[in-house]
Order: sequence, then C-alpha cells, then structure tokens
Amino acid sequence: MPCSCEDWRRWIRPLVVVLYILLLIVVLPLCIWELQKSGVGTHNKAWFIAGIFVFMTIPISLWGILQHLVHYTQPELQKPIIRILWMVPIYSLDSWIALKYPSIAIYVDTCRECYEAYVIYNFMTFLLNYLERQYPSLVMMLEVQEQQKHLPPLCCCPPWPMGEVLLLRCKLGVLQYTVVRPVTTVIALICQLCNVYDEGNFSFKNAWTYLVIFNNMSQLFAMYCLVLFYRALRDELSPIKPVGKFLCVKMVVFVSFWQAVLIALLVKVGIISEKRTWDWQSVEAVATGLQDFIICVEMFLAAIAHHFSFTYKPYIQEAEEVSCFDSFMAMWDISDVRADISEQVRNVGRTVMGRPKKSYFGEAQNDGERSGLLSSASQDAITEAASNQGQYEGLGKTLTPHSLSAPAGLDSAVWEEGYDNRTDSTQDNIRTAHTKEPEEADLIVIT
Repeated sequence: MPCSCEDWRRWIRPLVVVLYILLLIVVLPLCIWELQKSGVGTHNKAWFIAGIFVFMTIPISLWGILQHLVHYTQPELQKPIIRILWMVPIYSLDSWIALKYPSIAIYVDTCRECYEAYVIYNFMTFLLNYLERQYPSLVMMLEVQEQQKHLPPLCCCPPWPMGEVLLLRCKLGVLQYTVVRPVTTVIALICQLCNVYDEGNFSFKNAWTYLVIFNNMSQLFAMYCLVLFYRALRDELSPIKPVGKFLCVKMVVFVSFWQAVLIALLVKVGIISEKRTWDWQSVEAVATGLQDFIICVEMFLAAIAHHFSFTYKPYIQEAEEVSCFDSFMAMWDISDVRADISEQVRNVGRTVMGRPKKSYFGEAQNDGERSGLLSSASQDAITEAASNQGQYEGLGKTLTPHSLSAPAGLDSAVWEEGYDNRTDSTQDNIRTAHTKEPEEADLIVIT
C-alpha cells in the first residue's frame, strides 16, 4: 500500500529532525578532531567556519525539497522546482569539499558547473510548462502582440518575429548552455591532466582563459534569452511571480562566476600574491580556496531566498494523495532533458540538410509531467490542464482558461466570435467559388 501524502506529513518532520541531529552528533566531533589533528591554521579555520554555514544551509534546502515531494500535486511545475532547489546544497557541499582538499577542487567543481547549466534549463522549463498549462494557444497569443525588440547590446539586430520563432529561439538559446557547459567542463578536465589548464591565471598561453571567455558568452546569451522571454510574456507570467525566482537563479549563477573572475584579476594584478599564501601551496590554490569559502557563506543566504521564492504552499491540496515513492523517483527522472537535447540535434540536422521542420509546437507528446522545450503537449493533456484540479493556486489565483483557444482571464466569446466570423466568411467564399460562372480566361482547351 503506498504511503499517502497525509500519512507522510504526520511522521516526516520528527523523523527528519532526529536524523539531522544524529548527523550533527557524528559529524561535528569529527570536524573538531580533524581541526585539532591538522593544526589550527588559516586554511583549517576557513574550512571549519565554512562547515558551520554548510550545516545551516543544508536543512533549509532539504526541507523545501521534502515539502515539495510531500505535496507533489503538480509534477510539471514542481519537478523543475525541485531540481532548482538542489542547486544550493550541491554548491555548498562541493565548495566545502574543495576547500578542504584543494588538489581535487577542479574535479569536484565539475558537478557544480554542470548543474549550473541544468538549473537554467529547468527554470526555462518551469516557465514554459506554466504557460502551456494556462495558455494552450500561446503561439497565437504572441503573434497578435506588439513586436518585442532586442535588448542592449543586441538592440541593433533585427527583432525575432513574435510567435513560434521567438519561442523557439529563446528556448534554443537556453538549451545551448546546457550542452556547452558540460562539454567545456570535460575539456577543462582534459587540459588539467595535460597541465595546460592553469586555473585562475589570465594568460592567453593557457586553456582556462579561453574556456572562461567561451563559457561567459554562452551563459550571457542563455540569460539574455530568458530575459527576452520574460519581457514578451510578462503579464502572462505575473501570477507565479517570476522576478524573485529569476533573481534567485541569476544571482547564484552570476555571482559565483563573476567573483571567480574577480579573484583571478586580483591574482593577476598582484593583490593576492606569493608573498602570503597562508597554508595553501600556491597563489592559485589561495584564489580557489577563497572562492569556495565565499560560496559556502553565500549559499546560506541563497537557501533562505529559495525557501521563500520557490515555496511549496501554492501546491498544497489536502484531498490529494500522492505516493511518496513515486514523487521521490520522479525527482531523478531526466528523460525530458534527453528528449529536448535529441530534438535540438535533429532540428539542427534538418536545417543543415535543408529540410527544416515547419512547426515545433504542434507535435503530440505522451509525457504526462511536462511539455518538451521544443514541442507542445497533446490535446488531452491540455484539456486536463484546463481543469480546476491541480491548478496553480498561489497569490492572486490563476484563472482557468474559458476555452482551449482562449487564455486565462480572456473571455472566450471574443475568440469564438472571431472564429465564427472567419468560418462564415470561408463558407461564403466556397459557395461563391462553386456557383460563379467560369470566365473566358478560366477556360482551358485540351487538344
């Protein structure tokens, strides 16, 4: 018999508290023993202080993830939210381990850098799934809106046509970073093994400088596409308050990246130099350790921000019973990411071969949890999404669409009236075509 959501609420809180207290009882003495064994130097003091922030950060993040799993009533929205919430504990633990063992920092940082791109992808997925749930005719709505111009520094470029083209290019702009970041991370590992990486040193003789520039361009373009996407659909996204969520994602990603660049510049100009490396072996190790220490502190603040921005409260439905095991296993399902990347590769291949696909949003999809970034859900899924059950019920409750062709908050009579007029006009044209006498120019003589 599956464990219901109601039963889980009854015993999960005391269980989590007890388990975390036991973890602290075991880990804290080990950290103190390690601190005394290695000597109370600057390096170990920084590691111990960072550990305090880590053990304050993890329960906040895990509690939010746990509550979303307990109240897993809207999978297409909560699945990307849970993935985003995992960013804080992953960043925190990764930086703490790298701070203690600088020699393996580049290897453990690989997980953090790859997950960074994964978070941006999931935020785009979250926005798209909400829009497709509330506005089945999203492409049609965009086509009748005012043309969205490019933002600086691309304001001189021709604007992307509103509708399907804008949606597709924004999604591909985000998805490209999901592919670029892991690839450049693997290249960085190979360069490290070949001793040509030289992390933290701005020089055109090493690989780190080129990879930083390339990653920065890819990341900035992905963020630019997210901002452009939001500006085009600002009113439609307002019920889920996307600004706070976007800032949480953007600040963690951007701050962690640019502070690493700033620390590298401090090394380059000599503010961080070989004269004072404390317990680290080199000035590059000092730069990496400083970056990891700052991230451990910042993630505590990020955990608090994520707790309020990605709250579970809008998804609470007392009458809804969800299997604990099903919600837990859904968290690890990445089939949607694989499908989106495969679709992007196929679309690029079609374009190269001169056979581009006419529509990216008209395919049916059997995935009940989400719609792919490059295709829309089936009509059955849209009908189910338009029902009251499982609807987003945050502040300023989202309105249910009046019809499958009208967005929420817009009277379907306006859309249906236009459709009826168009239908009547089409039928009149057909009758006229059948009844009119053929003109002399229309006659064709066959010999």
